Amino acid sequence: MYVKALDLACGAFLLTGVLVLWRRDLSAIVWLFGLQGVALGAIIVIRGLHEGTGELLALGVGVGLLRALVLPFLMRRALAAGEERLETRPLVGVGTSLLVAAVLTMLAYAVSQPLVRLSPTPATQAVPIALTVLLVGFFVLVTRRRALSQVVGFLLMDNAITAAAFLTTSGVPLVVELGVSLDVLLAVLVLKVLTTRMRAAFGGTDLDELRELHD
Repeated sequence: MYVKALDLACGAFLLTGVLVLWRRDLSAIVWLFGLQGVALGAIIVIRGLHEGTGELLALGVGVGLLRALVLPFLMRRALAAGEERLETRPLVGVGTSLLVAAVLTMLAYAVSQPLVRLSPTPATQAVPIALTVLLVGFFVLVTRRRALSQVVGFLLMDNAITAAAFLTTSGVPLVVELGVSLDVLLAVLVLKVLTTRMRAAFGGTDLDELRELHD
């Protein structure tokens, strides 16, 4: 039962990350990020139930609430403040992005096999999924042009690092995880203020257009 539940949560974690590459609607991208937050919280809770650790259970609930509710809410507020709803000009098209995601998945599985062989448990065997989401998040960060899309890419990477920490060990200490989560929350709050000011001053958040304006 533990293995099946962990596989299901990790599969949802990977699927939501890849679907971000498929969607151009920014509200749908934020929604997918929220679903990934649910999957991340589920991974931690499942490990806590398996190990009988109350701290992991509490941390899983806290991480899930932050990543699935609080951060998406703030990003929706930032999105509602402007008119841009679509990622209109990504550097890489949707079809090519999905092909790149397939290549990144194979690369992640190849690179992580030595680590998996060190301790072949059900949790460590899911590490390639976390590494795949990390690479996908970086790909989103460098190929999308909207500021909000790039923030989602950064947050995907943060989710992947958190997932890897809980899959390879019993997780990071509670104080450290809370500190990192507060840093991420602060970054999103700064993004909201920044995007609001960018729209007020320049009328949009397309980074290419802002670069042309600077030139």
